[in-house]
Amino acid sequence: MAAALEHYAVDDPIVAGLTRGGVAVAEPVARALQAPFDMLVVHKMGSPAQPELAIGAFAEGDVQVVDTILCEERGITGPRIRRLSQAHAEALNARVRHYRRALPRIPLEGRLAILVDDGLATGATAHAAIRSARRAGARRVILATPVGSRSAVDRLSAVADEVVCLDVPETFVSVGQHYAEFPQLSDEAMLGIISRDTRTEVAIPVSDAVMHGILDVPAGARLLVIFAHGSGSSRFSPRNAEVARLFNDTGIATLLLDLLTEDESAIRSHVFDIEHLADRLEGAVAWSVTAPRTQHLGVALFGASTGAAAALAVAARCPDLVRSVVSRGGRPDLARHWLPLVHAPTLLIVGGDDVDVLRLNREAFSHLRCPAKLEVVPGASHLFEEPGALAHVAALARDWLLRTSASLAA
Repeated sequence: MAAALEHYAVDDPIVAGLTRGGVAVAEPVARALQAPFDMLVVHKMGSPAQPELAIGAFAEGDVQVVDTILCEERGITGPRIRRLSQAHAEALNARVRHYRRALPRIPLEGRLAILVDDGLATGATAHAAIRSARRAGARRVILATPVGSRSAVDRLSAVADEVVCLDVPETFVSVGQHYAEFPQLSDEAMLGIISRDTRTEVAIPVSDAVMHGILDVPAGARLLVIFAHGSGSSRFSPRNAEVARLFNDTGIATLLLDLLTEDESAIRSHVFDIEHLADRLEGAVAWSVTAPRTQHLGVALFGASTGAAAALAVAARCPDLVRSVVSRGGRPDLARHWLPLVHAPTLLIVGGDDVDVLRLNREAFSHLRCPAKLEVVPGASHLFEEPGALAHVAALARDWLLRTSASLAA
């Protein structure tokens, strides 16, 4: 399926699986295309006498499709259709509330939407899904499925911009007969698919080097935090990895990034060349707003040591892109001339026992003109190695990022 859709990858699609079975097919397709992954919540309205026969369907976004000809053939009258529709609409809304707690919907406006189902029998739920994507503002809607009946494929080809169906058999009885295994996908199994580990290694080219990083985009993420490591650290820093895990657990995407190559990191002058570090970090921000997996995300920066100075410089350089900044034990004083130009809300976190760095942070704080806060963690040293100190830092940073980024996006 991914191979059949590969040519759409250049159009920055959003891949959405129709609940529930379509989610199992859509998730690996989204990974293969390096596209944002979502679901589209649908609900079939079965015939009272034959529940497996779809006489209509519902989809999130207040979309309803009823097969009036089939209803007439089955003797289902207008008042009964209305009663059935109300009950099924309520069932859909309950599913939307339940599922969307785990995976908030990605906006489709102006985007190419690839809707994926596990198979098309009557095509009723797919029809509702296509209308839902259109109503949400999708620029184009592609329906993709491994197998489908000829009647469903033909009917939906008039509704979608394109139907990609790998197999349209001469005789079609059910979707399940075309799978070696076709178990009913439970809510728990589907939500498990949504929460799978999404970490990948990335290589980001800049003018004079290639930066390496670890990208993790949890399902439903709305914000990407790019980590700018300080001297003597890397994308494998256990401290920043611990902070990133907390962010990921609350639905925040992270990019742990090496601003310098291994050879450059060995040269101390490079570690303190803030403008050079900022150039590299700005390149990562530019990459994130065009990369398929991150382009729909807002951007925030998390800096440690000299990386904090680079983060503040980039926030000043890119006021329209950077939503928020956090410094952990950072050296914001090294970005002295950039500080008054920073517009993004900025949080400086310093250990109470890190006396010299605390003094430098207080001085830098006085030069900030943006919404800003200085948090001192009592009893903590520069690396926050004391029990509970780093968890405290992570919680402070998470709350700041969620609050300030949401207010800027509103």
